[in-house]
Amino acid sequence: MSENSRPLRVAIVGAGPAGIYCADALMKSDTAAARGVSIDLYERMPAPFGLIRYGVAPDHPRIKGIITALHKVLDKPQVRLLGNIDYGTDITLADLKTHYDAIVFSTGATDDRELKIPGVDLDGSYGAAEFVAWYDGHPDFPREWPLEAEKVAVIGVGNVALDVARVLAKTGDELLPTEIPDNVYQGLKANKAVEVHVFGRRGPAQAKFTPLELKELDHSPNIEVVVNPEDIEYDEGSAVARRASKITDQVATIIENYAIHEPKQGAIHKLFLHFFESPVEILGEDGKVVGLRTERTELDGTGNVKGTGRTTDWDLGAVYRAVGYLSDNLPEIPFDSQAGVIPNEAGRVFDEGKHVTGLYTTGWIKRGPVGLIGHTKGDANETVECLVEDMVNGVLNEPTAPGEDAVIDLLESRQVPYTTWDGWYRLDEYERGLGAAEGRDRKKVVERHEMLAASEPGKVAKS
Repeated sequence: MSENSRPLRVAIVGAGPAGIYCADALMKSDTAAARGVSIDLYERMPAPFGLIRYGVAPDHPRIKGIITALHKVLDKPQVRLLGNIDYGTDITLADLKTHYDAIVFSTGATDDRELKIPGVDLDGSYGAAEFVAWYDGHPDFPREWPLEAEKVAVIGVGNVALDVARVLAKTGDELLPTEIPDNVYQGLKANKAVEVHVFGRRGPAQAKFTPLELKELDHSPNIEVVVNPEDIEYDEGSAVARRASKITDQVATIIENYAIHEPKQGAIHKLFLHFFESPVEILGEDGKVVGLRTERTELDGTGNVKGTGRTTDWDLGAVYRAVGYLSDNLPEIPFDSQAGVIPNEAGRVFDEGKHVTGLYTTGWIKRGPVGLIGHTKGDANETVECLVEDMVNGVLNEPTAPGEDAVIDLLESRQVPYTTWDGWYRLDEYERGLGAAEGRDRKKVVERHEMLAASEPGKVAKS
């Protein structure tokens, strides 16, 4: 059988939005569609959707609505979901090269980027990504989270920092109507935080919040948002940024309004947004966090800031750093540990200046963890254009066993209890049933074995 007399076989490693958008772009390519495409989406978790399921705050149902669009892609007959498969363990690069013409890595970013200040290793100093994984019910993280501190800091001025601050400032009962599992509800119900302080080293015009998320802070009757009027400051660079971006201007305006609004009656928690405060040290006693030292900064005319030498010690019992995500280094794949990405040119994976035949990448592992979920569509289109161009030029990988059944035979010979798209529908129904029993839309299952039992009961029983 000649290569072009069968469908193009593509493996996509990572079934989050980036991987699913890549599958969609491939199916929409007229050139690829003329030959026919057969796509296997590999996912380490038993359930698909990646960041949407395990990185978005539970009180953001609007963003989770993106799953509806992703469903339509995974419903296509050209796509097959193979979940609960760990790349590098259950299946290797050599295995994938045996079965596919092209392999696309879209594994995203799940670790916390480093914050290099003294005290970061103290008990009570946490990475935001770990906390997000806990409240989103990720099975590979602890079931309990220490929420003993009455005053808490969050370092960072992006949407992840806002999510963490908002979840810490809300009550457990406020979040109960969402899909949070029982262990998260119990943890949040016992949360002792009454003050949450968000710190950014630059000003309102440089904050990376989005307007909707920033406004949402004030929707809770239990949260009073507090901004010091002295933090409302702009230089020429800030003014240029506001004129150039409607979003930047909206964010600055919302922050200004927080600085002048009246105290909220009945709010039991305060959420402070601090600007021009650069964290320089997490303070500790007996190995535990007791505070945060910041240096006051000032604008330098360009929108950047410089230190003033004036420091403040804040009395705090826990510090969460939300300074960015970092991608994992994948086995046998080139990795730029400094940038936290797979070296690539327009999605083609490069090693020592040359394209590694048949290997591609998309999403955060391709360009770094910046931008909103929808931005990964452009990444996918660019990567697919390169992949299809290489197909036309006959420079893809040459698999020895490209048949669709061959990789299934391999997984079953290794007794890997892989999950499927039909299995997701079973898990989805199971979680919705758990939620319905409590008057909620869904209650998320945390334990991997319970997810597998609901998704693929036959395979679990056999294994």
